[in-house]
Amino acid sequence: MISVFLKEQTKQQHDETEANLQSQKIFDKSYTLDDYKNLLIHNYKLISRYEPQIHEKLKNYPELKLGLRSKIDALKTDLNKLNILTESETPAHNLENEAEAFGALYVMEGSTLGGNVIAKQLKKNPEFENVDFNYFGVYGENTGSYWQEFKSIIDEKISEEQYQDCVKGAKKAYQLLS
Repeated sequence: MISVFLKEQTKQQHDETEANLQSQKIFDKSYTLDDYKNLLIHNYKLISRYEPQIHEKLKNYPELKLGLRSKIDALKTDLNKLNILTESETPAHNLENEAEAFGALYVMEGSTLGGNVIAKQLKKNPEFENVDFNYFGVYGENTGSYWQEFKSIIDEKISEEQYQDCVKGAKKAYQLLS
């Protein structure tokens, strides 16, 4: 199954991203508002570059419900509320095919799952009492079910011949995120 293969093949990128974005500070309550702003900016680079490409490359998969999975508006809301100016991002690494798009979406959906945990932890930190977590809470109570649904779809649609391209897309996404 590609979802298991992706997790194994991108573990290093996942761990490096968490280290680069100082995730451990979230749990020891030393995470600052500036750390959070930096995290949002990195997510903006990923989402603004790849969400349109993913929607284009995977438009023939209505079961993905890409409209419901869109995160850019929630992210822009959080950036605006924190007075973070952003510029439109142009793809540095284009997604070459459907498998790469599925790989990048794997990282984005996994990030949403992790974002739910981030939001819960930061809400316990007094520095974040006036912060809304629109982006990291974008799916609300549906986060777990959306993740399971996505994994089921990717496992069904990606053939073994596409595994390497899927991993390549995931690695491109991790590169933008960290």
